[in-house]
Amino acid sequence: MDNIQSMDYARLKNAVSRFGSVKVLVIGDLILDEFIWGQVTRISPEAPIPVVWVKSESFVPGGACNVANNIRALGGQAGVIGVIGSEGRGRMLLELLQKTGIETTGIIKDPARPTTLKTRVVAHHQQVVRIDREEVAPLSREVQKKILTDVKRRIRSFDAICVEDYGKGVITPELVQEIVRLSRRYGKIITVDPKESHLSYYRGVSCITPNHHEASTLAKIIIRDDASLTRAGQKLLRVLECQNVLITRGENGMCLFQKGLKPVKIPTLAQDVFDVSGAGDTVIGTYTLALASKASAIEAAHLANCAAGIVVGKVGTATVTQGELLARVRQLLSVTV
Repeated sequence: MDNIQSMDYARLKNAVSRFGSVKVLVIGDLILDEFIWGQVTRISPEAPIPVVWVKSESFVPGGACNVANNIRALGGQAGVIGVIGSEGRGRMLLELLQKTGIETTGIIKDPARPTTLKTRVVAHHQQVVRIDREEVAPLSREVQKKILTDVKRRIRSFDAICVEDYGKGVITPELVQEIVRLSRRYGKIITVDPKESHLSYYRGVSCITPNHHEASTLAKIIIRDDASLTRAGQKLLRVLECQNVLITRGENGMCLFQKGLKPVKIPTLAQDVFDVSGAGDTVIGTYTLALASKASAIEAAHLANCAAGIVVGKVGTATVTQGELLARVRQLLSVTV
């Protein structure tokens, strides 16, 4: 077990202070998250379900867009590559990204494909239901070719590449293989938030950040205890030939696997958990920024763990600011300023 108390505050602070000079290219499935906020005061007479009295609604960037949004909130620079539809919700997502200063020149509009929309109905800080509207068929060859061309053109101007695979059709083996080839050629970090059915896609990346369930499915090992967790993590390291695997485990924290080193278990730092929506996006965004800021893998994991502990205490698809992150680190290390 490794506690953040064993970390050096000056090193963590220096890594966070360098976030502003880091530029991350996020490639993946672009999603618009809709939240319908309301109250429940009765059960429907038509069926045993709650009746939600709607008070308001809001829209925020989701999926790969939320990773980019987290990077921006932490002070980093971010660009996105992906696909949206040409309808109103696609235009809304594009505007939301542009307002936060995210580079959107890599977004392709595909009139034949709707923008993915996830609608969550929330009452009294709890999700009542989620409604998904999406198209998960593979992209057309023409659109795939445009994405590959854009990746080749822009990869040199970024410090790290983050692949966000929600299984909506953007991430393909050909795309990941080309990203890996280019990243190695230009010395770029490449991190992946994986889809559990796409193990073969990710060979050669720097790091993957699966959750407990995804790691179990990817490794084909049922994770029941520390021994099976270790077998799964070590298998993913070996099969993917990557530098490290960071498995997020909800209330059990995280476990970091590194080539040639013993696994490092990191306890959870969440105090109040209201909503886990997008927590994995916060983890990979923070982790990628920290690695690109010259933090070690274990230091980056601790910073990502701190960020996740903050974001799950917020309702909805949320982000963490650099100030919030440093304040939490100071609190945990009992550092006064």
